[in-house]
Amino acid sequence: MPAVSDVFDGLAGAFDGLTDAFDALVAEVSAIRWSWLSVALLFHLVRLGVRSLAWRNVLAASYPDANVRWRSAFGAYVAAAGVNAVIPARGGEVVRIFLMHRRIPGASYATLGSSLLVEAVFDTVLAALLVAWAIRTGVFPGLDVLPRLPPVDWLWIFDHPRVAAAVAVGALLAGFVLGLLGARKVDAFRQRVGQGLAILRTPRRYLRGVAAWQAVEWGLRLASVFAFLEAFGMPATLRNALLTQATQSLATLVPLTPGGIGTQQALLVYVFRGEAPTATVLSFSVGMKVALIAANVALGSLVLWRMLRTFDPRRALAVASSERSTAGAPE
Repeated sequence: MPAVSDVFDGLAGAFDGLTDAFDALVAEVSAIRWSWLSVALLFHLVRLGVRSLAWRNVLAASYPDANVRWRSAFGAYVAAAGVNAVIPARGGEVVRIFLMHRRIPGASYATLGSSLLVEAVFDTVLAALLVAWAIRTGVFPGLDVLPRLPPVDWLWIFDHPRVAAAVAVGALLAGFVLGLLGARKVDAFRQRVGQGLAILRTPRRYLRGVAAWQAVEWGLRLASVFAFLEAFGMPATLRNALLTQATQSLATLVPLTPGGIGTQQALLVYVFRGEAPTATVLSFSVGMKVALIAANVALGSLVLWRMLRTFDPRRALAVASSERSTAGAPE
């Protein structure tokens, strides 16, 4: 187990790295091309709408007799993005499920939760291919370099593989024990989970109603990244947009910080070494992250106020967790 002093040293190093990155951003503010920044945020907003449409189609297949509105799915998705921007470990997904649970009569948390797995199919495959391409081209750091990057997020695993393995085994054992304790409810739970995966049983409908929209959403992601590259004076090419998206996918693999902030900055500095000054790379990385967080929090807060009468993402998460516990998981 790492010493407490080592943990604090790692956090201090990560904080110092982020401080340097923010300093670089402040120094580069005058050089930002605001028109391109506006275009990037516009692509991001459209991306959220397209992504929520794909999720709405998943839910419509799970609840064919219900009127699943895209407006509700969009609101829940934007609210989740706002919460995820300030709370680590994807806490916003709890809020997203909770909000849709209130909008679909007779919906269960198990079904709504499993609907997220349908979304993950396309994302996982595409992200894996993108990261594999980046590794194959040699632009991503190898295992000999990873331990020398700032010790944040999942990079800690490479420094302490035995502890990480022990934690993973403990989690698996805990899951097994919980499964045995809840064996009597397994059949009902399995049915509800299967209901959330219903659209996968009709491949044509899945490809047309989900995968196709997710492909459009990934295109909008790359368009947004390209515009951010232009906004912060980085070499704006399709290759660099793909590399940036690959670092985002890798940095949020285990989201122990909001949006993988910290890890992504370290990776981008390594990836773009020799192509742009470090200060410019840090300005781009932190500037893009700050702009996206600000946009997500602003939109998410508006939706949370309309749906839950609160602007506080943490309050929304507490309300969602509380009501879900009261209802009894996995309802």
